[in-house]
Amino acid sequence: MGADDKIRNKVEEIKGKLKERAGDASDDESLRAEGRTERAGGAVRQAGEHVKDAVEDVKRALRKDK
Repeated sequence: MGADDKIRNKVEEIKGKLKERAGDASDDESLRAEGRTERAGGAVRQAGEHVKDAVEDVKRALRKDK
């Protein structure tokens, strides 16, 4: 759907990955967990955007067939 949402979700995934790596480097389990949570949240929202796009594609295809 919105490019802004997709970018925001990808940025959240990347920030989460960086926090995970920082947690690994500093042996900080709390930071690692925060990073995993942030990365997963971004990935889930990104998947939701892909589903929305697929639904729109199906709607468009059905409208063309009529």
